[in-house]
Amino acid sequence: MQYVIFDDMTQCTEERVQELLPMVSAQRQAYALRYKHTFGRFCALQSWLMVEQLIGSSADWCYNEYGKPFIPNAAEFSLSHCKHAIAVAMGTHPVGIDCESIRPLKTDLVARTMNEQERERIYTAANPEREFTRLWTQKEAFLKYQGTGIIDDLQHVLHHADEKRFTQIDRDCYTVALYG
Repeated sequence: MQYVIFDDMTQCTEERVQELLPMVSAQRQAYALRYKHTFGRFCALQSWLMVEQLIGSSADWCYNEYGKPFIPNAAEFSLSHCKHAIAVAMGTHPVGIDCESIRPLKTDLVARTMNEQERERIYTAANPEREFTRLWTQKEAFLKYQGTGIIDDLQHVLHHADEKRFTQIDRDCYTVALYG
């Protein structure tokens, strides 16, 4: 599995969006321009170029029934973005990646999405916000690996994952989880 992380979000400008547009297919241009704000357009374009860099294909994307993108007859890939970074993973087998910014902890979100062991792990951690974000990114990366995206029963998602198949990358203001 290979991955690339882009975190120079100072490039997230309308001028850069205009520079990136001609570098992608008409399909990706249309997709990026659906976003109302520069941030969404920039992330859509930059992530496509990162996928293209990793898998070496400029073919248009297709989507499974859950909305997971894929390119027929190409390597498997997954992508994610947050306020601070864009992350892309590629492999010969299914992969999942998620990146999230570290934010203040919301106890109602913790209660809805984490099981008892995970809640204890969060609330006893030296940095509960980071620990919550690490667990959240692991759950999303695993669900993307499965190709289903977010499901209703988030509390039990990691029961089905092999912990050894996770890679965690922690930065000051965000964290990334890869599964594959």
